[in-house]
Amino acid sequence: MMAMGHQNLLNLMSRRNILVPTLCIVLLIAVWSFRIPNNSLSWLEPSADQSSPSTSLAPPPHFGNDVDLSDPEAPFISWPLKRVCDEAHWVDGLVYVCDNNSGGIGNIRNYIQTCIRYGLEAGATGLVVPKIRKRNKDDLADLFTDYLPFSYMFDEKHFKNAFRTSCPQITIYDDVKDVPGVGEKPKIELITPKDFGNREGCDVKDQNRHTDRFGDVFRRWLRDGGKDGKFPAPSKTHPRLIRFNWGVLWDWQIYRDGPEFANTFGNILRFNDQLLRLGKTALKNMHAFARANGAAEQKGIGGPGARFLGVHLRTESDALGFWPTYKTQSEGYVKVARTKGYETAYLATGNATEARKFANFAKDRAQTKVVTKTDLLTGKDLEELQSLSWDQQGLVDFVVLLGSEYFVGTMPSSFSVYMAMKRHLRTEGIYTRPYKVGTEGDGLSYLVGNYDKYWAGWLFMWDGMWP
Repeated sequence: MMAMGHQNLLNLMSRRNILVPTLCIVLLIAVWSFRIPNNSLSWLEPSADQSSPSTSLAPPPHFGNDVDLSDPEAPFISWPLKRVCDEAHWVDGLVYVCDNNSGGIGNIRNYIQTCIRYGLEAGATGLVVPKIRKRNKDDLADLFTDYLPFSYMFDEKHFKNAFRTSCPQITIYDDVKDVPGVGEKPKIELITPKDFGNREGCDVKDQNRHTDRFGDVFRRWLRDGGKDGKFPAPSKTHPRLIRFNWGVLWDWQIYRDGPEFANTFGNILRFNDQLLRLGKTALKNMHAFARANGAAEQKGIGGPGARFLGVHLRTESDALGFWPTYKTQSEGYVKVARTKGYETAYLATGNATEARKFANFAKDRAQTKVVTKTDLLTGKDLEELQSLSWDQQGLVDFVVLLGSEYFVGTMPSSFSVYMAMKRHLRTEGIYTRPYKVGTEGDGLSYLVGNYDKYWAGWLFMWDGMWP
């Protein structure tokens, strides 16, 4: 037994003598492998004078979760955007022109934000302040009349400050002609982001499943001269201007960036002061109306008498044929008013005839008194409201509806979807998880519509819209 033990010890020592140097060789190879640089294109990487992506990407001590992000005047929480910018690979001379924007507030916001998000991924060091296409007042389906300034809907100073504090690597230009080196007739290249990835038969409405790779592929395309291969690589002296083909929205899957970014990015677009003021005045008057028309025991500032139902009736002439009809919408809304016991409701609609029709219907079926913005604003406020465009007046509605205790709208109106998502931010603040589509999961909103089909029912909007 002693001899066998001695022999085993010798065998073990022999194997150990071989194992130790072998492990050392393997470790040496691994270390040198990690030191070998990759074959990425050098001009696509940050240059020597650029700061490297931050090695500390954790949120700062003040997270911003004590802010009500559903408030239309909520301050902009900058660190999630800063984190995205710190990770970007910047390209000198690459400028994004995000002005192919049209429709109502839900569409216009998402056109602008989708374009900017791709610009960040591409590494654009320039951004032209977006413009907005005005809707034809005589034909609501005609979305392509004059170009209007950003301030038509939004606060331009707030927008610029958001990027100045979060993303100083980007220069904001007021107009294309202000970009250095573009010449008298600036050449703008049109792209569709989904073209920069092999989609292999995906539904055309599908979000871009290649956003992780978009930056690398797009920068190679830039280096190779663009669509026709004739353009030099962008530089400070030879900029390249990029504009999207019309229709790029709902394209970026927002929660790939994490809830912190998804829930704060929308606040770069704050309504302008005029629209906020009119909306807040109408909301104040709506609360007064609700208190005055509630049950006697419910009256009082801050009491249940101030509660009201918010309603979005989407039946104007440009409504799509497959959307819920007036009958479906009105019956669904009145059912909520009756079931939840709302004695007052605020109605947002651009159709005055059907507004009166719905008010009578709600009074008859649910004993609910319905008013609109034109009922709540008087004097100079009403004159100012009536001087606004159809879409601008819709933003006044939006502010009031945000202040309702419960909201009902229609699926798939982007206005209603945006409203439900914005209100949903009350649930968990900056870390709010996605809205449970087709349910009353958050107890704040419900949209009447068909939730059976993801594509045909336009449910994909919920995955591609920033609240």
